[in-house]
Amino acid sequence: MKVGFGKSLARVLKSQKKFSRLIEKALKAPRNKAKRATPTPRAAKPTLVETTAFGSNPGRLIMKTFVPTARLPKNPALVVVLHGCRQTPESLDSAAGFSKLAKERGFVLLYPEQRSANNSQRCFNWFRPSAVARDRGEMLSIKQMIEHACERHRIDRSRIFIAGLSAGGAMTAALVANYPPMFAGAAIIAGMPVGSARDAMSALRAMKSGATPPPGGWGRAVTKISSEVKAWPAVTIWQGMDDRTVNPVNASACIAQWLEVQGIDEGSGRAAEKPWGRLQSWRAADGLKLAFYSVRNMGHGLPIKMRAAAKSRRSGDPYVIAAEISAPAELLRLWGLKRPML
Repeated sequence: MKVGFGKSLARVLKSQKKFSRLIEKALKAPRNKAKRATPTPRAAKPTLVETTAFGSNPGRLIMKTFVPTARLPKNPALVVVLHGCRQTPESLDSAAGFSKLAKERGFVLLYPEQRSANNSQRCFNWFRPSAVARDRGEMLSIKQMIEHACERHRIDRSRIFIAGLSAGGAMTAALVANYPPMFAGAAIIAGMPVGSARDAMSALRAMKSGATPPPGGWGRAVTKISSEVKAWPAVTIWQGMDDRTVNPVNASACIAQWLEVQGIDEGSGRAAEKPWGRLQSWRAADGLKLAFYSVRNMGHGLPIKMRAAAKSRRSGDPYVIAAEISAPAELLRLWGLKRPML
């Protein structure tokens, strides 16, 4: 019996090492074709503040916020941003500039952060059923962070928005599926559809080759979670055409999922060619329901529009990529988060 147990343990350890190598390969930082240049000094970035007591925190996540007290209105909006694998809130924020936008436009910014103790690549565990079940695990931890921010900063609960990149994008989809009334808008950036994996290995296969539709179709994967919901937040899906980490066919699955959830005919959408790629959108009488931003000449990451002089440098985060469109700025426009009138 002891010999058998030893062999089983050896097989488990071998499997874990294999998985570690696969995830390292899958999450290899994209190459930046631009040449490196000598970095220039930059102004000090706003500091993200950690909050330790925000709830029971069953997912053992970290809560970080940025609150622009100088221009914060009485009942501000809340923007939740979920980072991707191998990122931190600080690396993503410094490169994408969300806190700068929060300071300019007067909203509270919330960054849930994954611990390496939960996932060695710091990915949110979107592929684990226990992590994305309603009121359990990481799902509940993020909900508790949102509730804490709402109470502490008197957030306008009709203006809570969420965006996530890669694993954070997949977790964003899961949060909207579990708590649709909580959000006024959501952005899934290089993410995965709800129900596309049940463990780490199936997640890697789906990322590489495309997820297989679950029984009943992609929409069923969401509606079985929130079967009584009739109104859903507007969803935008973002994908680089040259993404080699998350196969772009997964964006098509995300589109199918949220069209089915909202009962929208795919043929009712409109497509437009843009300088940065292709935009498809689906609207109803009350406004935008779903939009797909397919970004040309971009790999795995979040697009930002950089000044010509800055394009010769890396953004500071390999998953924040120079493009002809800025996702943060476009999202704030869609969400109505404008600069306050002086």
